[in-house]
Amino acid sequence: MKFKYLPHTSEAKFVAYGSNIVGVFRNSALAMFNILGDTTKVKPKKKINIKVTAKNYESLLYDFLDELLFLHDTKRIFVHDVKDIKIKDFELTGTVECDSLKNYDLKSEIKAITYNGMTIKKTPKGYEATVVVDI
Repeated sequence: MKFKYLPHTSEAKFVAYGSNIVGVFRNSALAMFNILGDTTKVKPKKKINIKVTAKNYESLLYDFLDELLFLHDTKRIFVHDVKDIKIKDFELTGTVECDSLKNYDLKSEIKAITYNGMTIKKTPKGYEATVVVDI
Protein backbone atom coordinates (compact mmCIF):
# COMPACT_ATOMS: atom_id res chain seq x y z
CA MET A 1 0.00 0.00 0.00
CA LYS A 2 1.39 3.40 -1.04
CA PHE A 3 -0.93 5.56 1.06
CA LYS A 4 -4.26 5.69 2.86
CA TYR A 5 -6.62 8.47 3.78
CA LEU A 6 -7.62 9.12 7.37
CA PRO A 7 -10.78 10.81 8.62
CA HIS A 8 -10.49 14.51 9.35
CA THR A 9 -13.21 17.01 10.15
CA SER A 10 -12.45 19.80 7.68
CA GLU A 11 -9.27 18.95 5.81
CA ALA A 12 -7.73 15.95 4.04
CA LYS A 13 -5.34 13.74 5.98
CA PHE A 14 -3.25 10.87 4.69
CA VAL A 15 -0.47 8.52 5.66
CA ALA A 16 2.06 7.68 2.95
CA TYR A 17 4.41 4.71 3.11
CA GLY A 18 7.77 3.97 1.56
CA SER A 19 10.49 1.37 1.93
CA ASN A 20 12.92 4.32 2.05
CA ILE A 21 12.74 8.09 2.50
CA VAL A 22 12.51 8.68 -1.27
CA GLY A 23 9.54 6.32 -1.51
CA VAL A 24 7.63 8.06 1.25
CA PHE A 25 8.15 11.45 -0.43
CA ARG A 26 6.99 10.11 -3.81
CA ASN A 27 3.94 8.43 -2.29
CA SER A 28 3.08 11.60 -0.35
CA ALA A 29 2.97 13.48 -3.65
CA LEU A 30 0.74 10.80 -5.18
CA ALA A 31 -1.57 10.81 -2.15
CA MET A 32 -1.89 14.59 -2.32
CA PHE A 33 -2.72 14.67 -6.03
CA ASN A 34 -5.10 11.72 -5.78
CA ILE A 35 -7.24 13.98 -3.59
CA LEU A 36 -7.79 15.98 -6.79
CA GLY A 37 -8.29 13.05 -9.15
CA ASP A 38 -6.84 9.76 -10.33
CA THR A 39 -3.15 10.37 -11.06
CA THR A 40 -2.89 7.05 -12.93
CA LYS A 41 -5.12 8.54 -15.65
CA VAL A 42 -2.86 11.55 -16.18
CA LYS A 43 -0.87 11.38 -19.40
CA PRO A 44 2.72 12.39 -18.58
CA LYS A 45 3.25 14.77 -21.49
CA LYS A 46 5.46 17.31 -19.67
CA LYS A 47 8.45 17.07 -17.35
CA ILE A 48 9.48 19.74 -14.86
CA ASN A 49 12.63 19.55 -12.76
CA ILE A 50 12.32 20.60 -9.14
CA LYS A 51 14.73 21.35 -6.32
CA VAL A 52 13.91 22.16 -2.69
CA THR A 53 16.03 22.41 0.44
CA ALA A 54 15.16 22.46 4.13
CA LYS A 55 16.59 21.86 7.59
CA ASN A 56 14.90 18.51 8.37
CA TYR A 57 12.70 15.86 6.74
CA GLU A 58 9.37 17.35 7.87
CA SER A 59 10.30 20.77 6.48
CA LEU A 60 11.59 19.15 3.30
CA LEU A 61 8.34 17.23 2.83
CA TYR A 62 6.34 20.39 3.44
CA ASP A 63 8.45 22.37 0.94
CA PHE A 64 8.31 19.53 -1.61
CA LEU A 65 4.52 19.26 -1.48
CA ASP A 66 4.18 23.05 -1.43
CA GLU A 67 6.36 23.30 -4.56
CA LEU A 68 4.17 20.73 -6.31
CA LEU A 69 1.05 22.64 -5.31
CA PHE A 70 2.66 25.89 -6.51
CA LEU A 71 3.40 24.30 -9.91
CA HIS A 72 -0.16 22.97 -10.05
CA ASP A 73 -1.57 26.44 -9.40
CA THR A 74 0.80 28.55 -11.49
CA LYS A 75 1.67 26.28 -14.41
CA ARG A 76 -1.82 24.71 -14.39
CA ILE A 77 -0.56 21.13 -14.31
CA PHE A 78 -1.90 17.87 -12.95
CA VAL A 79 0.82 15.59 -11.59
CA HIS A 80 1.11 12.00 -12.80
CA ASP A 81 4.24 11.08 -10.79
CA VAL A 82 7.54 12.38 -9.45
CA LYS A 83 10.55 10.43 -10.71
CA ASP A 84 14.29 10.44 -10.16
CA ILE A 85 13.92 11.79 -6.62
CA LYS A 86 17.24 12.23 -4.86
CA ILE A 87 17.56 13.42 -1.28
CA LYS A 88 20.92 14.38 0.15
CA ASP A 89 21.62 16.64 3.14
CA PHE A 90 17.94 17.74 3.18
CA GLU A 91 18.04 18.79 -0.48
CA LEU A 92 15.56 17.14 -2.83
CA THR A 93 15.75 17.04 -6.60
CA GLY A 94 13.38 15.25 -8.92
CA THR A 95 11.37 15.32 -12.11
CA VAL A 96 7.63 15.97 -12.12
CA GLU A 97 5.75 14.09 -14.83
CA CYS A 98 2.54 15.94 -15.57
CA ASP A 99 -0.01 17.16 -18.09
CA SER A 100 -2.01 20.33 -18.61
CA LEU A 101 -4.76 20.74 -16.04
CA LYS A 102 -7.25 21.70 -18.77
CA ASN A 103 -7.40 18.03 -19.84
CA TYR A 104 -8.86 16.83 -16.50
CA ASP A 105 -11.92 17.36 -14.34
CA LEU A 106 -10.84 17.63 -10.72
CA LYS A 107 -13.00 16.37 -7.87
CA SER A 108 -11.52 18.70 -5.24
CA GLU A 109 -9.15 21.59 -4.62
CA ILE A 110 -6.15 21.87 -2.33
CA LYS A 111 -5.64 25.30 -0.79
CA ALA A 112 -2.47 24.65 1.20
CA ILE A 113 -0.15 22.17 2.85
CA THR A 114 -0.13 22.37 6.66
CA TYR A 115 2.41 21.55 9.36
CA ASN A 116 -0.50 20.48 11.55
CA GLY A 117 0.13 16.85 12.47
CA MET A 118 2.92 16.40 9.92
CA THR A 119 5.27 13.61 10.92
CA ILE A 120 7.84 11.38 9.29
CA LYS A 121 8.96 8.32 11.16
CA LYS A 122 11.05 5.25 10.55
CA THR A 123 9.13 1.99 10.89
CA PRO A 124 10.19 -1.66 10.71
CA LYS A 125 9.05 -1.63 7.04
CA GLY A 126 10.66 1.68 6.03
CA TYR A 127 9.17 5.14 6.48
CA GLU A 128 5.75 6.59 7.13
CA ALA A 129 4.61 10.21 6.67
CA THR A 130 1.41 11.76 7.97
CA VAL A 131 0.22 14.90 6.17
CA VAL A 132 -2.79 17.20 6.44
CA VAL A 133 -3.77 19.48 3.55
CA ASP A 134 -6.32 22.29 3.60
CA ILE A 135 -9.06 21.67 1.05
